Amino acid sequence: MNRFKTLDDFDFAGKRVLVRADLNVPMLDGAVSDATRIERFAPTVRELVAKGARTIVMSHFGRPQGRDMTQSLAPIAASLAAEFGKPVAFATDCIGEPAAASVAAMKDGDVLLLENLRFHKGEEKNAPSFAKALAEFGDIYVNDAFSCAHRAHASTEGIAHLLPCAAGRAMQAELDALSAALDRPKRPVAAIVGGSKVSTKLDLLGHLLARVDILVIGGGMANTFLHAKGIGIGRSLCEANMAETARRILADAQSGGKQIVLPVDAVVASALTDGADAQTVAIGAVPDDKMILDIGPLSVAETLRVLSGVKTLVWNGPVGAFEFQPFDKGTTALARGAADLCTAGKLMAVAGGGDTVAALAHAGVVDRFDYVSAAGGAFLEWLEGKELPGVAALYVRSA
Repeated sequence: MNRFKTLDDFDFAGKRVLVRADLNVPMLDGAVSDATRIERFAPTVRELVAKGARTIVMSHFGRPQGRDMTQSLAPIAASLAAEFGKPVAFATDCIGEPAAASVAAMKDGDVLLLENLRFHKGEEKNAPSFAKALAEFGDIYVNDAFSCAHRAHASTEGIAHLLPCAAGRAMQAELDALSAALDRPKRPVAAIVGGSKVSTKLDLLGHLLARVDILVIGGGMANTFLHAKGIGIGRSLCEANMAETARRILADAQSGGKQIVLPVDAVVASALTDGADAQTVAIGAVPDDKMILDIGPLSVAETLRVLSGVKTLVWNGPVGAFEFQPFDKGTTALARGAADLCTAGKLMAVAGGGDTVAALAHAGVVDRFDYVSAAGGAFLEWLEGKELPGVAALYVRSA
């Protein structure tokens, strides 16, 4: 497959550039409460402005059923202007006369935000007519919304077949990092997979097992594997019906010469609450009336020992109930240890997924990993080895 084009491949001076962003950001009292996605998107816009483009930003927001003004993108224009350091005009629709008039009024270096794409059914249906209506406003298409790339929508996939297209800087950084982590990694490669259920991550486990050398399993998922091995886990979260699947994964790992790392000790308690009375016990000594809610210090030490011998790490999912103290200690210690290895230049680490990002932020190490993906579903589907329509379209057009 050919490499995607980037902003380096076009002359943008005087061109109308349609940029797909993900501005589906958290709002509180009519203002953006977390500007992470805007901050990551800003370099693309600043570069286009500097190169004399007429930058037309489009995005979805929420899940409106038709034209719902409570889910308008209008309030976000002010946050964009503050981040870009220049005024951002707003069009009251993303197609039709309101959008056409706003685009026609643009000068080189201007930035325009179109209204919520999902006000129109054609967006999520990837309707050719809607993609064509959007494409009429642009000379070049730039996709800078990796977090939406797993959806074959008009603004992420359909339009890419109608205009010359490129990846924006945020999309480029994401694809480069993910490719370095699994497509062409430095070996040995390890993956940490946490979260609560094996059943939701079967595709992920299978794909990773074929690509990594070491698979570290934590969180509620580990309980199912321990149960499958005949180890008592008390009242811990467990998918007993997935035991046979877990045993098959363990067998596949052994036959493939892959190492699976499971907890050797655990932090247990009677209830999942802040400040719960907790104790650390060895795996195999979990009281019948207790729940495993975090990995213990020996498990952290063993995992970090394993990581010290690898070159690449992919992380998806916390290894404990980090939202509650003291059950955040395992994930935090593991995250900080991995970050230390990154800082020392011994490890290339990529992480992603909503809970994972929150856990790394809680540990204060987001900026110390090589790359932390803000994408949720798209990151997980990439880890599962699935084709992302929005990315595939960029590659197709780079031929």
